[in-house]
Parts: sequence; structure tokens; C-alpha cells
Amino acid sequence: MKNEATKHVVFDVDLIRRYDKSGPRYTSYPTAVQFQDDFSEADYKKVIGNSQQDNTGAPLSLYFHLPFCNTVCFYCACNKVVTKHRQRAAPYLQNLYQEIAMQAALFGKQRPVTQLHWGGGTPSFISNDEMTQLMAETGKHFFLLDDDSGEYSIEIDPREVGTGTISLLRSLGFNRASLGVQDFDAKVQKAVNRIQPEDITRTVLKDLRGHGFRSINLDLIYGLPFQSVRSFGETLNRIIDMDPDRLSVFNYAHLPTLFKPQRRINDADLPSAEEKLEILQLIIERLTAAGYQYIGMDHFAKPGDELALAQAQGSLYRNFQGYSTQADCDLVAMGITAIGKVGDCYVQNVRTIEEYDRIIATGHLPVTRGFLLGQDDKIRRHVITELMCHFRLDFAKLEKIEGINFYEYFSDEVATLNDMEKDGLLRLADNQLIVLPAGRLLIRNICMNFDRYLKQSKNQKFSRVI
Repeated sequence: MKNEATKHVVFDVDLIRRYDKSGPRYTSYPTAVQFQDDFSEADYKKVIGNSQQDNTGAPLSLYFHLPFCNTVCFYCACNKVVTKHRQRAAPYLQNLYQEIAMQAALFGKQRPVTQLHWGGGTPSFISNDEMTQLMAETGKHFFLLDDDSGEYSIEIDPREVGTGTISLLRSLGFNRASLGVQDFDAKVQKAVNRIQPEDITRTVLKDLRGHGFRSINLDLIYGLPFQSVRSFGETLNRIIDMDPDRLSVFNYAHLPTLFKPQRRINDADLPSAEEKLEILQLIIERLTAAGYQYIGMDHFAKPGDELALAQAQGSLYRNFQGYSTQADCDLVAMGITAIGKVGDCYVQNVRTIEEYDRIIATGHLPVTRGFLLGQDDKIRRHVITELMCHFRLDFAKLEKIEGINFYEYFSDEVATLNDMEKDGLLRLADNQLIVLPAGRLLIRNICMNFDRYLKQSKNQKFSRVI
């Protein structure tokens, strides 16, 4: 008998094959491909000024991009700097401190930081002293909480954890962590250049728990070279035994023309489309049987985890770090390529360290592009966010907030929704759109129906939805 939780996700192979195509992951709407190069530092400062007037004392979320990695993982599509030279981080951090001061001067120190995240790259690449100084510089300029009530998280490569690192991170205020694992199979690890023995991961996990980290996530990837249903099943056995609070299980998108490291992966070694589907089905069945809830997209969480609780309470949100519990925060992003959200604006920093250094040296913010949402964008963002986070859309709530009539405003989209309803992906009834269990894995397809920009351009490159 299947675990009761599996009723929330139905794996329908025929539907998946029919709807499997490329599409956005909707960590924002509009997506980053729509960001405009003529969005300037002056535009960003104006948006911040408006936010300060409208959100006096409202909480902030901070994101820091630390791009350095000791070795390159061949599957990686992140913006990173691969180097063995640890000293390369020092000048970058000095400029990051300057950006912290400039950003904080615009926001002031009255707004509490209820969420903070270090991502990368490999944040644990920098030394313990550098970690201490980075947090000290942050606290000097922003209102950091000292009562452990904030969600302060860090991405950790277990291979990069030195003596005393976990203890230090906890003392700095971190209480959540995400560990990269991907796969425990030795052949797979060798093929993607990420040799990470299981005992290293277990040791770091134990250390995190011993120091009172409240939520621990493990990252896995399916679709990597030499993976099979059998081999990934073994990895899942070990992962379930480790009992993390959350799991992110990503579909590997092989795009070697876009991401140079992926050219080191032999196409012939990748599992077939059919095998990937079988692996995905195994993931869903095994994790839900082990008591994890399917949050959406690639995420699973225990019922008591904050993500699951936020979803149950209708307060779950989605941003550039994935699912979040902090829907009302302005997101201030710092470091190269970092993407923030302030008010109804998205803003992104320059991509390279050279550009970053040059602009910071002039005393300016390293803004390279952004997007100011219009009314239609905000309406569609509301729809897509509700569907991505809660698998339902309340028309009355939408109409009250946005001042529209759903069926009139989305008259063109309703025809496609009716087709999806016939296929069993969703139900339109009782003045709401409800995503059915068979449609949850295809939530990106449902959201794509509301994406005005996707309909206008057919040349955008995204990963496959499954």
C-alpha cells in the first residue's frame, strides 16, 4: 500500500511525455531573460527610495554571492570562479564590503534582516577568518538579528569544511544549511569530477545537527552520466537513512553549448529519457513513502519543516534561491551576478569579477540590468507564484487584489486551461483553479500558459520541464 502522501503527486508517463518540453523554472516572473540592459543604478536607487517610504521597518532578505570553487563539477551551470588559490577571495571580499556599505546606506539600519543566505560557488571556500569578517561587516551596516529567530542559511560543500567551521558558522548566526551531494555512486562521481565519499557528508551532517542547525537540505541531481534506476535507488537508500529535513532533487539539464564544463560529459554516458523518467518516478515514490511532502518543482520536505508549514498556511513564496517563507521581504543581493528584488523591481549585478572590481572602485553600485514590473507583469506574477507555491489559484482573491475579472483578463489562456483540464492536469471549479495530482509535476507547463513573454519569443533556451 502506498504512503498516503503519494496521493498528492500522480506520475502519469503518457502525460509527462506529451507535455515534456523546455520552459522556465519561474524563480521570478518575468524571468531573467527579460531583464533590460538599460536599467541603471539610478533606476535602482529610485525603486529603493519608494520602498523605504512604503515599507518603513519592513524586514529585509540578504543574499551574498561567493563565486569561488576549488574544483569544477562538470554538470555545473552556476556563475563561478574555479581556483586553487585561496588568496583570490581576499580582494573580492574587500569590494563586497564596499557594496554592503553602499547598499545599506540606501536601506538604513531600521529594517531587520529576517533572512540571509550565502550562495555560490562554494561559500565555504573562504577561510574562517574571512567568514567572520564578512558577517561582521554585514552586521555593521544592516540590522542583523541576534536572537536566532531569522532564517540564516549557507550552501556547503562537505569537502570544503575545515576544523571548527561548523561551530564557527553557528556562532556567526547561521541556523540552516544546504549540502551538495548529487550522487553517492563512485562511477557517477568520477564522471562529473565530484569525488565525495559518503562518510564526509555524514560527518558534516552530524556536526551540523550537533551544533543545533534547525533545517538541513541535501541537493541531488538525476540524469547524470552512468546513473540508473538501480544505482540512484542505492543513493536514495543512503539519503533517506541520513534523514535530512529537506531535499532538492534537480533534473540535470545538459546544455554544453551554453555551459563549457558540461562539454567534459560524454553524451553517450547519459541515461536515456525513459531511464530518467523511471528515476524520477522512483524518487517520488521513495521519498513520499519515507514521509517527505512534495513541495513543488524539485523540492521535498518533512511535514514539520518550515517550507511544508508555509505551504500549508498559504504563505510559501518563490524567489531566486527557490522556495522561501519570506514573501514580504525586499531581497538585497550582493556580489557578482546576484539578483535582487526590491518593490516591483528586479536588479542584477555584473557577471565578472573584473567588472565588479572596476565599478566598485568608482563608488557606484555594480548594477548591470534589471526590470521594473508593469501592472500586467504583477498580475501574471501573482498567478504564477500562487500556482508554483500552492497548486491553486483563488479567482476572488486575485480579482480583489488586482482589480480584474479572471475569465475576461485571461480569455486567451482559458482555452489552453480547458485542454489541460480535459487531460486531468487541473480543475476549474468553484471560482478557482486547482492543480490536480497528475498536474503537479507539470506545474511549469501550467504556469507557462500565463507567461506573456514566452508566447512572444520562441527562441529562449530553458531546461526541460521533466
